[in-house]
Amino acid sequence: MVYNVYSKYLKERFGEKVYKLPISLPLTCPNRDGCIGIGGCIFCGEEGGSFENLPNILSVKEQIEKNKEYIGKKYKVKKFISYFQNFTNTYLPLEDFKKYVEESIVEGVVGISISTRPDCINDEYLEYLAYIQEEYNLEITLELGLQTVNYHTLKRINRGHSLAEFIDAIIRAKRYEIRTCVHLILNLPWDTMEDTIENAKILSALEIDEVKLHALYIVDGTELGRLYKEGEISLISKEEYKKRVITFLEYLDENIVIQRIIGRAPEENALFVNWNESWWKIRDEIVWEMGDKNTRQGIKCNYLNGKALR
Repeated sequence: MVYNVYSKYLKERFGEKVYKLPISLPLTCPNRDGCIGIGGCIFCGEEGGSFENLPNILSVKEQIEKNKEYIGKKYKVKKFISYFQNFTNTYLPLEDFKKYVEESIVEGVVGISISTRPDCINDEYLEYLAYIQEEYNLEITLELGLQTVNYHTLKRINRGHSLAEFIDAIIRAKRYEIRTCVHLILNLPWDTMEDTIENAKILSALEIDEVKLHALYIVDGTELGRLYKEGEISLISKEEYKKRVITFLEYLDENIVIQRIIGRAPEENALFVNWNESWWKIRDEIVWEMGDKNTRQGIKCNYLNGKALR
């Protein structure tokens, strides 16, 4: 394979196929409720990243059991990861967070993935997660929304944090032996190919465990939607996006696991989604082009450990 595929990692790690069970909680984030900002990121809709989730009026256990039954039968799997997907899960009070996490540990669950923001990670939460990891023999992964290492763009998208908070979160997670997965958007209107390369370099230098790439989608009713409709931003072509993904992978350490190279996105209420093409078709085109060019993940990762001394 031309890159380090997540499903292959899971099968090697757990001995068989493993699927994520999405969980949605009734929560928000500090960039929406006034703690550090209001309105949230300019691309974020009301449902956050959980448009495919079950309603959060169901308990964590009910969501897991329903998804487990459906996914288990459809894909013939017996091992699962509880995936706290929407908004900022570690923004919950610690005791509430503990209750939800422990409710998600049911038969067949071998890991827990927790989506959050870099500025919502501290030692108290990490110490607890390290305890859960050891006590229940689970693999804990923090999925950190970064989107870009360009701190100017972070300000433009109203992210509410800079690159420093991200670096701090990664360093702290490593102290507790918690895995990290970083979410990036490679086609933000203010980023260039140079930012794409710098994304890969910084993630490699920090020894990130996993990466999840998204193509930007634009939802009506958001600030980004307004900018798009009024012609104040323009998006790169599909061909340019594919070039950025390939370049990113070439510069990324080959040991970093790739959860995905383009994401699914909601079509309802959307102004722009994946150039009106299926996500899997774009993924397959990227894989084919990498094979055709005889390139692979990590082939240009030659910039660490004192490059100038070689």
